[in-house]
Amino acid sequence: MSSRTEPDGGVERPLLADPQDQDYGTQGINGNQNELEPVANHGTFIRNLGTLEAFAIIISIVIGSGIFTSPGSIDSNVPSPGIALIVWLVGGVLAWTGAATLAELGTAIPGEGGVQPYLRYIFGDVFGFLAAWTWIVAVMPATLAILSIVFIESIFTASGVTDQADRIEHKLLSVLVLIIINGINSISTKVSTQLNNFFVVTKFVTIAAVVIAGIAVIIFQSLNPNRDDLGGRDWFIRNWLSYRDSLNPDGSETHWKKLNEWETLGHLSTALYGSLWAYSGWDKAIYISAEMSHPARQLPLSINTAIPTIIGSFLAINVAYYVLLPWDVVSTTDSVAVTAITRLLGFGFGIVAAILICLVVAGSLLGNSFVASRMAVAAANMGWFPQFFAIVGHVGIKPAASDSFEGSGDQENEASKSDAPRNALLLSTVISALYILLGNFRALLTFNGLGEYTFFLLTVLGALVLRYREPDLARPYKTFILIPVIFALVSGFVVIRGALFAPLQAAILIIVWIVGLAVYLLRKRLAGSRQT
Repeated sequence: MSSRTEPDGGVERPLLADPQDQDYGTQGINGNQNELEPVANHGTFIRNLGTLEAFAIIISIVIGSGIFTSPGSIDSNVPSPGIALIVWLVGGVLAWTGAATLAELGTAIPGEGGVQPYLRYIFGDVFGFLAAWTWIVAVMPATLAILSIVFIESIFTASGVTDQADRIEHKLLSVLVLIIINGINSISTKVSTQLNNFFVVTKFVTIAAVVIAGIAVIIFQSLNPNRDDLGGRDWFIRNWLSYRDSLNPDGSETHWKKLNEWETLGHLSTALYGSLWAYSGWDKAIYISAEMSHPARQLPLSINTAIPTIIGSFLAINVAYYVLLPWDVVSTTDSVAVTAITRLLGFGFGIVAAILICLVVAGSLLGNSFVASRMAVAAANMGWFPQFFAIVGHVGIKPAASDSFEGSGDQENEASKSDAPRNALLLSTVISALYILLGNFRALLTFNGLGEYTFFLLTVLGALVLRYREPDLARPYKTFILIPVIFALVSGFVVIRGALFAPLQAAILIIVWIVGLAVYLLRKRLAGSRQT
């Protein structure tokens, strides 16, 4: 699924692109044969992001807490380490199918706000509004709250405190972390992307450290098969695909050979849900497509390089976990990386591992905060949210017109001013802080997943609808038809299963939609009365 070069003109076509699509790389956003000239800048932000920045933002968002916290819960819901690796691979491929479909929509229907313009174009204004509303007041605040909580709890876990997550002191520290990260994003886009690049490096360093430790154990164990003081020996003496009883965190065991097919499917679906959480963020490149200089080329290229890089990294580090730890330990910990390094190298190196993981989480928090503010700006520009939230470079109402940043005009003057959406960042901070104070990690995780995948499902179904409703729509990038079909089926399963197993979170989400619909109708009525 990597890129390949076509002989006609040397244009790189991502492998997920339809081979029958002859227009990739030669057709502009509006179908003009202009070799992907930069799109005229009519949006809020300057189009100054390239493929590398988009690649880094995807990496920074996706490689967060999930790869360091989810392996334990996934392992407890699969019958063998080999199947756990298959679940990680399947989750990555599914994330890729969704990202590829969104890339098709992102190049065919350019605009700010991610899925908002697509749903509006395909199903109507109200669907676009509800997507924007859900992401701004539910999905993204929950994501930022989760990451802030994980940041603080990683520190306390490294120090041996594992059961105090609901203490008000922990919650207030999580809010402080959130405020700091959003404050950094409020400086400027350039500062955010530069710091984001640093966090991307720390992510790869952290993953590489665990993988190298695993390779070292493999080498020493192979040279001296009788040595049993490094890592766990299960990887060396046991079959990776053979069923074994799983030890759960509460001390109970899952006896896989005694489960029926339905029970086994339930466990495997739970494992897949954990994998999808670890890969969450794969959609975020489309939220900054309006800031790319050549989105029709850069969006697919960034997605089709970042996602396989992430899949490879996740598979490698999970193999390392199973090499470094006894297999009956993996399922019992929510801090697999810290546990593995501590067992191998001691408490001091465990602290270092915890610090690196905190940096990884901080990078994911920075990237998600960056994207969340752009969603509010896009919604305000559509008239769905007060125009107050579309103002960039200032807190509060816009000052004199000559002092504002509009995304056009003299580039040198604009470059000297902040282009950060500070009002939108303030909104994100307030809502996310409420989620931290009122919620907890597991409840927010389920709530977040239900909100995201409901609209992912609608968006991908919309892509299929457009294939038949508007077959001649200019699509600079086009996926195989089977790609969105697979994702629609799996995301539908995820939504239905999540609603059945978490009825409280599903009910709260429905209430959010009802309130959002009321707000939409009220704003529409007020707009109509002003026109008359």
